Amino acid sequence: MTPRQFEARYEPCWIELERGLDALDKGARDGRKARKLKAGEFPTDTTPVAGGARVAQLYRQCCEHLALARERAYPVHLVARLETLAARAHQRIYRRHDFGLAALRDLVLYQAPAAVRALRWHLLVVALVFVLPIVVVGVATWVDPHFVLTVVDARQVRMFDGMYGQEAGEHLGRTSGDDWQMFGFYIMHNVGISFQCFAAGLMLGVGSLAMVGYNGLIFGAIAGFLVTRGDGERFFSFVITHGAFELTAIVLSGTAGLKLGHAVLAPGRLTRTQALVRAAGETSPVVFCFFVFLIIAAAIEAFWSSAGWIAPGVKYGVGAGCWALVFAYLGLQGRGHEAAPAR
Repeated sequence: MTPRQFEARYEPCWIELERGLDALDKGARDGRKARKLKAGEFPTDTTPVAGGARVAQLYRQCCEHLALARERAYPVHLVARLETLAARAHQRIYRRHDFGLAALRDLVLYQAPAAVRALRWHLLVVALVFVLPIVVVGVATWVDPHFVLTVVDARQVRMFDGMYGQEAGEHLGRTSGDDWQMFGFYIMHNVGISFQCFAAGLMLGVGSLAMVGYNGLIFGAIAGFLVTRGDGERFFSFVITHGAFELTAIVLSGTAGLKLGHAVLAPGRLTRTQALVRAAGETSPVVFCFFVFLIIAAAIEAFWSSAGWIAPGVKYGVGAGCWALVFAYLGLQGRGHEAAPAR
């Protein structure tokens, strides 16, 4: 094949690639995405240009054409054109997209909720392991208040009674000046629990289930005990708002951990290391999600939940709104974008 025949045959692909790169560069500036060009369609001034997937395909073809042109010692101007085009496409495709407000926006609005929905079966298992002990132990403690001592010791019972009992006062045992200190404490405490649930997943997933189930046991025992003492309203009005984020974060951390354990236990055709690396990538948006939820929960718990001067009815209303927001975010946010290519 002569250089002229080679150029005549493949130039439409090069022009399409150039136009696709121009469109992607323009889209990065003004936020508009280029429409995809049908395969084999020659671009004109009124033809839609190639999208990201098509540009990647054309880039690979351009690299093949460049290798052929060099091997066959085609004219310098032809090789230089292909080198320039391939270098431009490589820079556009493989440049880092990990930082910046746009990447953070995509992570928050699309990737995190989509990653949670992709693990829906793991999420269901972990949610059941968390909720069932709450219900069973809570009812058992409500029927027999002494049952709480089978789950926690007497010192912990006295501690929670002091926190939520009538003697705790308007601010639940502390002054408003302690709010910032408690904010830091809640972050460290809750993040520690959640990351333990996550990391324990390496024990074939059993560790995450055990950690989540244990937290469910504690919550159910304390809730049942306080209800029998007549302090149920103080307790539930305290936890309902920040619990939307904190309890969800615990379940999400267990879900991510269970996914890691599943990858180790059943790697399929991959090695266990490869399966674990893939699972870590799939769960990283979930980790981001539950970490942000914990920060939000700590702020609400420190500055809102402990404020005894706020009527319980107001806290219940705000708490219901927070639970609805969490479910809407995880269940609905970003639907239709799961299949969209990463920017």
